[in-house]
Amino acid sequence: MPELPRYQCHRAGTTPSLDGTLTHPAWADAPWTADFVDIRGDQPAPRYRTRAKLLYDDEYLYVGAQLEEPHVWSTMAQRNTMLFEENNFELFLDPDGDGLNYYEFEINPLGTIWELTLPMPYSEGGVAVDPTNLPGLRTAVQVDGTLNDPTDTDGGWSVEFALPWTDLARYNKGQTPPRPGDEWRMNLMRIEWNHEVVAGEYRKGSQQDFWVWSPQYLVDMHKPDQWGVLEFTAS
Repeated sequence: MPELPRYQCHRAGTTPSLDGTLTHPAWADAPWTADFVDIRGDQPAPRYRTRAKLLYDDEYLYVGAQLEEPHVWSTMAQRNTMLFEENNFELFLDPDGDGLNYYEFEINPLGTIWELTLPMPYSEGGVAVDPTNLPGLRTAVQVDGTLNDPTDTDGGWSVEFALPWTDLARYNKGQTPPRPGDEWRMNLMRIEWNHEVVAGEYRKGSQQDFWVWSPQYLVDMHKPDQWGVLEFTAS
């Protein structure tokens, strides 16, 4: 299989304010990931662009993402429910890279979140600790357009969130924040459902796409050995 993607996570020069837009000057120091691809790997490029940035400081890991989308819709407003049943954005983190005790985060255009811990992948008999909410988590979502309005064409939606090192320590044997040169395993995913418009409202279809930063080569995100590498740099 091709080499795993790598992302160099720079130390933030200033503390980004989180409003969901990725316009704070701190983000200028962070490179974009490569555009997301189909989870299966060797497939046509996704029809909508998805990309992300990451930064860190002494307190947080910051994640921001832009999701191109001409029709931004969302109905799931209850926290810690199965957000993959509609369009969402997801993060997976395995700090020590052992494929065990890893963190999953999901968010949708309404700003609803779901957080889980997987003691091991589902295929190995893992049973999710659901939910596993990080007390200090901060999130923000911005819609470029009008949410749940099929009469116009949207630009997409974007998200920013900050994960506290104190809360992530449980996933890395208490060793946070990371040191320059440390490498974690990470993946990022977007789920995109088809839809139709009925009586002036969006209605979810029956087909979904899985677009990811690091391809899994099958439709299963819970293969940590196929996640990419998050490398922390000194500057």
